[in-house]
Amino acid sequence: MNDATSTGAGHGPVVPGGAGDGTRAVRAGLPEPVKHEPTLPGPVFAAHFHLPGDPTGPYTYGRDENPTWTLLERAISELEAPGRDDVETLVFASGMAAISSVLFSQLRAGDAVVLPDDGYQALPLVRAQLEAYGIEVRTAPTGGDAQLEVLDGARLLWIETPSNPGLDVCDVRRLAEAAHAQGALVAVDNTLATPLGQLPLELGADFAVASGTKQLTGHGDVLLGYVTGRSGEAMAAVRRWRKIAGAIPGPMEAWLAHRSIATLQLRVDRQNATALTLARALRERPEVTDLRYPGLPDDPSHKTASLQMRRYGCVVSFTLPSRARADRFLDALRLVDDATSFGGVRSTAERRGRWGGDAVPEGFVRFSVGAEDPADLVADVLRALDASAG
Repeated sequence: MNDATSTGAGHGPVVPGGAGDGTRAVRAGLPEPVKHEPTLPGPVFAAHFHLPGDPTGPYTYGRDENPTWTLLERAISELEAPGRDDVETLVFASGMAAISSVLFSQLRAGDAVVLPDDGYQALPLVRAQLEAYGIEVRTAPTGGDAQLEVLDGARLLWIETPSNPGLDVCDVRRLAEAAHAQGALVAVDNTLATPLGQLPLELGADFAVASGTKQLTGHGDVLLGYVTGRSGEAMAAVRRWRKIAGAIPGPMEAWLAHRSIATLQLRVDRQNATALTLARALRERPEVTDLRYPGLPDDPSHKTASLQMRRYGCVVSFTLPSRARADRFLDALRLVDDATSFGGVRSTAERRGRWGGDAVPEGFVRFSVGAEDPADLVADVLRALDASAG
């Protein structure tokens, strides 16, 4: 382990806040260059470190810190909070580990938390555990800033925008200001938008939380989560929770994630542009209803999204007339995998109703646009729609 990999999170050539997205993605988190060393050091596999004398210094035991995490955490901070040095990022073994770390580190028995009732499917499981700990859980839809109506007296407001899978959008700045006026903390799930699409901390949130499994890493080969927030007591509590729960990523996963971030801007721009092209094509199909994509000018979420998002995401949702029609459509696709994740370079789609738990019609399809040639992908989707009609 050389000096380039053992420096603390505050060191290294931080990318200027005014740099372009591509520059930040490619350079984020890299250590100071060392002659004859790789520009991105390889993963550090270590359960423990040499530690004579008093246990001081950045690396003591593998559950607490790892040099490979340090570089990745620095990279994500540079993306989620460009130009700021008052924030820190903590990486986790999965997106759910990151979500749990914020909820369970900030809430106590007797507190109230506001969750979206149209958000990530695992949130009902989290709700049951929160209630078991004596925490009051209130829910409201994402659209129309409806969470404001149940905010009074809450300790924490959890926002998911765009919502998954319905793609509703709420005004983060408005909700954050209302929550802070009442002394509540605000966490924003930034998974679908990515930090190149939306910057929750700039919009007033206390935490930006995401599953790095999705578009941040983009290749469907890494489980990862992260929390970014202003350095202080709240993030110190998140760090304690990570240590207690042991919900840490492996060094190989962290290294793969950092390597993948270098292409984030390239992937996001391609996938976002193709998603808009696909949404426009689907809008012309009579069998497609309830089409949602925040980038469409006539989408119900577009006005709010355009004020706080720089990119609208790679997910398009729509409904086909029946469960059978949706299943035939998915089976007829040739360039799209039937899978339950999103954000990868290979397009995926699924009928969300197969899982239960989402308040969607049986024919509802969540489509994640990949990096395929746009013309090829759109042609495949239109052909599959035709083939599924019979």
